[in-house]
This record gives sequence, C-alpha cells and structure tokens, in this order.
Amino acid sequence: MRAAGTEDSIDPCAGSDIASFDVECDVIVVGFGAAGSTAAHAAAEAGADVTVIERTGGPGGAAALAEGIIYLGGGTPIQVACGFEDSTEEMFKFMMAACGPEPDESKISTYCDNSLEHFDWLVARGVPFDPTFCADTSMAPTGVEGLVYSGGEDAYPFDQIARPAPRGHLAKTKRATGWLLMEHLAGAVRDTSATVSLDTHAERLVVTDGRVVGVMARSFGRTVSLRARRGVVLTAGGFVFNDDMLAQYAPPLVRGNYKVGTEGDDGRGIQMAQRVGAAVRNMYAGEVSLPITPPRNLIHGILVNRHGQRFINEDTYMGRVGQAALYTQDAEIYLVVDEESYEPNWMGLAATWVCGSAGELEGEMALPPGSLESTVALYNRHAEDHEDPVFHKHPRWVRPLRPPLGAIDLRLSAAPYAPFTLGGLETTVRGEVLDLGGDPIPGLFAAGRTTAGVCAQGYASGLSIGDSTMFGRFAGATAAGSSE
Repeated sequence: MRAAGTEDSIDPCAGSDIASFDVECDVIVVGFGAAGSTAAHAAAEAGADVTVIERTGGPGGAAALAEGIIYLGGGTPIQVACGFEDSTEEMFKFMMAACGPEPDESKISTYCDNSLEHFDWLVARGVPFDPTFCADTSMAPTGVEGLVYSGGEDAYPFDQIARPAPRGHLAKTKRATGWLLMEHLAGAVRDTSATVSLDTHAERLVVTDGRVVGVMARSFGRTVSLRARRGVVLTAGGFVFNDDMLAQYAPPLVRGNYKVGTEGDDGRGIQMAQRVGAAVRNMYAGEVSLPITPPRNLIHGILVNRHGQRFINEDTYMGRVGQAALYTQDAEIYLVVDEESYEPNWMGLAATWVCGSAGELEGEMALPPGSLESTVALYNRHAEDHEDPVFHKHPRWVRPLRPPLGAIDLRLSAAPYAPFTLGGLETTVRGEVLDLGGDPIPGLFAAGRTTAGVCAQGYASGLSIGDSTMFGRFAGATAAGSSE
C-alpha cells in the first residue's frame, strides 16, 4: 500500500498487503509496443493466460512512430532477391564491431543465429516486405523498397571487418513504416487469448518473499492490483523523456532537441525494477540520429567541427555522425560542399554560407583562420586520386571540392539531433532480469528499450525494433514457462 506522502512512489508493494487482486493471470506484460506485443504473443502461444497493460489508449509505443526498419540478415529472402550475399557469420562480425564498445556477445550471437527464423516469424504474422533495394538512403525510403544499408556496413571501418550487406528491412509502405509493422504485431496479439487493458499505467511491482508476483497500476484514476502467477514482463520503453535520469546517466542526451520516443519513455519501468534489486547496464549509451542524407550525393562533401577539421568519414551511417557530433564535438559541426554535390537535404537543410574560396568561407563561419583552408587543401590533394588516407571515405565518394563552396549549418541550434537511450535493465538472452549479483530475479522479465540490448553504444537503424521484437518473444516464452 502507498505510504502517506508517497503518492508517486515506485517502491515495491508487499503482496501480503493486498487482500485480493483485481486481476489474476499467468503473465502480465507492461507495455504494448514492439517488445510488448511479441512478448504477449509468445506467452499466449505457450499456453499462458496473458494480460497486457498499456498506459495509452492504443498499441504502438515508439515503434509505431519510427521509420520501422528491422535489422535482419544472414541471407533473408529479401537480401537474396536483391542480389546480396550474406551469412550469420558476417552479420556477427559487423555487429560485434558496430555495437561496441564492449557489446554483449551472447545477445549478438543469439540475435544473429535467430535472424532468419525471426524474419519468417514476422512474415507469418503478416508483415509484408517488398523485395527491392534502395541505395540512396540509410533510412526509410520514399518508395516501398524493402531493403537498405542502415548501419554503415559498406563504409570504413566496417567494410574492412565484414563483407558488406544491407540488412535494414522495411514493411511495404512509403517512408515511415513503423505504424504498419505495429498494426500487424498488435493484430497478432488480438488473435490470441491475451487480454489487453488500455489506459492502465503501471506504477509499482508487487513482491512476495523476493519474487515479483504482480503490478500495481492506475486505470481511469483508480488504483488496480494485478497478480501474475508466472511472471511480469517489463516492456515499458527507455528513459529519453526523463531529463533527471538523462542527467544522471547520459548527460549529452539531455541536449537532444528532437527526442525519439513517446512520453512513455520516462524510465519508470527501469526504476521499478531497480527498486526490487535489478541491475542496469550501458546507461550512458544513446543513439543520436542526425538526418543529413538523403540525398547521398551530399557525402561528396566534408564534415568539419568548430576547429575547421574533419572528424569522421562522411559516407558512414548518419547515426554514427550524430553520436560523434553530440558526444565528442559539442554538437558544433558543418557540412562543406561544392556546387556539384550541393542540394538541400530531405528535411530542407540548406547552405547557410556560400563563398568563392575556403578561406572566405571560414571567415564567414567564424572558424579559426587558416583552419578550413588547410583542411580543404589536404582533402583535395588526395582527392585528385580519389583517396582519403585520413578518414578512409570510399573512393566512389571522393573527389576534389571546387569553388564556390557552401556550408550547411549542422549545429544544435540549426539541425535536429534525435536521441534515444540504449541502456537499461541487465537481462539474459531469455529475458530474465538480473540482480546486482548477476542472478535472475524470480518472476521478473524484460525486453525492448527497458533493457540493455545488443547495442552497448554503437548502433545501426533497425536494431532497436529487431532487438525488441526478437527478445520480446524470448522473454514472453520464458515468463510463460516460469513457475512459483
């Protein structure tokens, strides 16, 4: 029961304090987004009596608002139809390099090994994929193409580590496809025996003798108690909309001016679990999208910081650019282009300054004297031979920049920096939430952005939904098989 003066308490409630529960079932799933929908489906398919509680008026969560890319590989039918060779071994090598530092090898190995089966599972749930490839973007295309490069697989250093292959799969619709994906995943849950309770906001866990046995929630202004005979699965999102948690764990993300998620990404699921002894991992980590491309023609230009110096290869994944810009460059960067490579990007970001020489341009931009001029001169010297020995941009994107030159302002004040959190509860590949000693907390499971998944800092578009849907399935099945 709530103590006086703790109306918003997240402390656990003792099961002995509840005379009778309003709802009793086998498995409670908290959240009805990508992870919650697959967890509920898996638990129900395993024969469990499932109740899903969702704080809003419908399913979807952050996934419904997302581009909807799902990161899958190993030779999916879409990859094969588009003429790309891939294997789980090459996928594993890429993810181990791209998802670090210190990525969770067991989760990445499990993710790669189950990628083809998970693709088939999605198709069986009715998710449609068009067997065509879009080369001009690393995000959802403007058409219905079903495959994109979404993590810099074809750029340095990853093209030296693993054979490049596009693994970003999209449901068949134009631009953002998350809503269509969630339509099918939520529909699959409704086709099971699971009960869905909307406008029901989880507040605290219920614990008996060290085991999580239920949830206290608010529904239409009323406190309700729900008992789970087998387990509670937390799929309540991340914490990008909780500035206090960001300031504590991931300070750079506080500055993000276009946060990715919903108001449900307030960290409450993580905090509730922490109050029963759950461990967290990678809480500093965050993805930061900086949507410079499409068009990819812009990456013929060079990205420079406030010192007029390059800091990354421009042909890499724009999420890596965003991370580098916010975490290491204080979000003060610019894209310098010439007339041949220039056009406004898909969001309308256009050149702020245009000058007849690099020297004039650096003056207009208030960069240190001689800085941009020397950077362009060094770049052009090697670009004459289509080489970039400093940052290793692929030769197909390297050519000298000829005046007039322009610069697109990509500072935080001018461009959208779109972050979301990657850290969360520490879990096993089966979805069990671990305590501070590394042991599973009885009755408690989790998946999605509430957890620390396959990404320890690095990212590729589609890993969030891929991680959520795959490990959501595993967590739901594990909870269904649990017993008191």
